[in-house]
Amino acid sequence: MSDAQQPTFGIEKIYVKDLSLEVPSGPQAFMQQEQPQLEVQIAQQSQRVNDVLFEVTLVITLTAKSADKTLFLVEASQAGVFQIRNVPESDLPTVLGVVCPNVLFPYARETVSDLVSRAGFPPVLLAPVNFETLHQQRAAQAAAGSGGPRIEVAH
Repeated sequence: MSDAQQPTFGIEKIYVKDLSLEVPSGPQAFMQQEQPQLEVQIAQQSQRVNDVLFEVTLVITLTAKSADKTLFLVEASQAGVFQIRNVPESDLPTVLGVVCPNVLFPYARETVSDLVSRAGFPPVLLAPVNFETLHQQRAAQAAAGSGGPRIEVAH
């Protein structure tokens, strides 16, 4: 295999594609004494931009609740454009579903933590995510015919 045929992977751009924050209960959200319950959902999307460029987006939804009230809701879409060359078509789902999210997650984690602290709440550090295990679970669900794109991570 010549160097021209070697598989290559490169990061072209990492960016925040969409970001939203809601504090529906207003000032009462800051008067809660108890530790809020955090619910984290991670969804992932990928699309081919051209022959060698792919956009992968991690969508992280973080909901903080106390009793039955939502204290805050964050939705962050962290995206990246990746150059992927000479990778067999059969290996693309793994690169897009494991390698790219592993690159994006630290940026998404920082974006969420920063936004939560800017909203006046203590920063939330999302626990590491094993995208390889999630990718395998999604593949198994798809093979069983019940593949859903959302991944729930309880904290």
